Formats: sequence, structure tokens, C-alpha cells
Amino acid sequence: MKFTTKIWHPNVSSQTGAICLDILKDQWSPALTIKTALVSLQALLSAPEPTDPQDAQVAQQFLNDRSTFDSTATFWTSTYATERSTSEIVDRLCAMGFDADSVKGALAATNGDENAALEKLLG
Repeated sequence: MKFTTKIWHPNVSSQTGAICLDILKDQWSPALTIKTALVSLQALLSAPEPTDPQDAQVAQQFLNDRSTFDSTATFWTSTYATERSTSEIVDRLCAMGFDADSVKGALAATNGDENAALEKLLG
């Protein structure tokens, strides 16, 4: 189990989406259900454990500069976890200097994934 959407949280890798949760690693048991894993993940997201982090940089920010942590988490949520309409995505990518037809083609080729479309446009 890992996040594919970027998330700014001490117990989630900001690079890979890996989750630092004991039942996903050394405390896993075949008796655990998906429901158990999801409830445990929900609890971890609600109550971070920065002293046992997956991402040390995020954990340090959480512990030492909470206002910056909160604003960074808010930014990541709005950037990576907020659904945008196709026209909003086209407008954002066109504002970077790409023409609309190329943007629409890249979005079509990547099933509407803005980040993948950007990589396609840059590659």
C-alpha cells in the first residue's frame, strides 16, 4: 500500500508515497483485513507520528515549524489532490508556453493526468 498522489505528511514519503505503518511492514498478519489497514491509515493521517517518520524532512518541519508545515501541506493538497476540469488543466499548461492542441493531445494520451501530460510535452 502506498500513495500515488503526492502527500506532505511525516509518515508518508514525499518522493515515493511509501507509508510508515507497522501493520504494513513488520506487524502484518494474514488475519488483517483491508478495512483494518484503511482504518489504521486513517488514524495515522489524523495523528502523525513525527518521531517515527517515513520522511525526516517533513517530520522536522512538523516538529520545528508547524506553520510552514501546514502551509506546505495545504499547497500540496491544492496542487496534487484537487480535481481540476480539463479546461483548467489546458489553461495551466498553455500558460507554461505550450499550444492548446499539443496540450489536448498530451492529456488524451495520458488519460487526463496533468503531470504525465506535462512530462510528455517536455519529452
